[in-house]
Amino acid sequence: MTSGLFCDLHIHSCFSIASSSRMLPSCLVEGCRKKGIGVLGSGDSLHAGWRDLWNRIPDTGEVLVVPTAEVEDHDRVHHLIILDSFERFEDLASDLGRHAARLAETGRPHVRLPGSEIAGRVHDLGGLIGPAHAFTPWTSLYAAFDCLSGCYGAERPDFLELGLSADSSYGAGISDLAGIPFLSNSDAHSPDPAKLGREFFELTVAEVCIKGVMESIQAGKVTMNAGFFPEEGKYNRTACTRCYQQYTPAFAASVRWRCPDDQGLIKKGVADRAAELADAPPTERPPYLHIIPLAEIIRQVIGSSSVATRACTRLYDRFVTPDTDEISVLTRTPIKELAAIDGRIASAIESFRQGRVSLVPGGGGRFGSFSFF
Repeated sequence: MTSGLFCDLHIHSCFSIASSSRMLPSCLVEGCRKKGIGVLGSGDSLHAGWRDLWNRIPDTGEVLVVPTAEVEDHDRVHHLIILDSFERFEDLASDLGRHAARLAETGRPHVRLPGSEIAGRVHDLGGLIGPAHAFTPWTSLYAAFDCLSGCYGAERPDFLELGLSADSSYGAGISDLAGIPFLSNSDAHSPDPAKLGREFFELTVAEVCIKGVMESIQAGKVTMNAGFFPEEGKYNRTACTRCYQQYTPAFAASVRWRCPDDQGLIKKGVADRAAELADAPPTERPPYLHIIPLAEIIRQVIGSSSVATRACTRLYDRFVTPDTDEISVLTRTPIKELAAIDGRIASAIESFRQGRVSLVPGGGGRFGSFSFF
């Protein structure tokens, strides 16, 4: 058995809305090397142009690329699909194309079918499917339904993706999810290190290949999830989508989900939605590593306006080199070695490792913030 494969199976391509033009296979493979991701979902594999770009890139053996795609069903629920080849996705595209007006044009198409129909077609091709960012108050399973069968009918999903505003504890007390593996993925629209691999999971596999990854997910061999502190997510708390004022669900309901200050729409937060759905004692789940991207730590410490500034990128490149990756820097590299590069950043990483992090929760579409103490 092989352990320690860090996986990020939900990303997007340059063909998706609001994606960077640098979302190209070569940039993604290099981004995975820097991050420490060994298994990458291709993303957007229903798009013929994107499949062609992946087929052109030579396999260096650095990163295992697993064909994946995200679709939106007729209830506006998003699903992550995993198949064992791009040829299988070509078959699925032909099948779903009759129900999707823009499947050939966009990376993440809207399919005019219920989730149960889509899941059945994926399973017929030997694939896996599960709800993407399941707790998010927009375009998600729990935005539209209270249970799995409401969306999937008799087709049981193979996994559930937690999303940036949730960790494993949010689903551990929902009896409907018993036995279903939780995945953590980045949903990245940019290859930048603050986005790609910002959430990932560790998987034990018998063989490092696409089918080996799929079989291990089905068998529930996820050994760790890693990602944001849930409070950092932009939908963690119930809040106004215009001014971001946070409210309790009871108050929001009393004002009919309209902010009394500016009449903006109030969206129920992931934390409150998960609490509503919890109906059983929490089940044991693999450990969840709360992690902050190194670029965000650097931005916070030096007081930069963005992770893309020259000062941030220069410091990042001093820590992440051809000999080491970001996940190692954040979790394993001795603090003394990091301090030799920059003492301020090393001190912040030490605080992060020790859990000395203060969080201001996000909500309504605005990310939360963090500081070290």
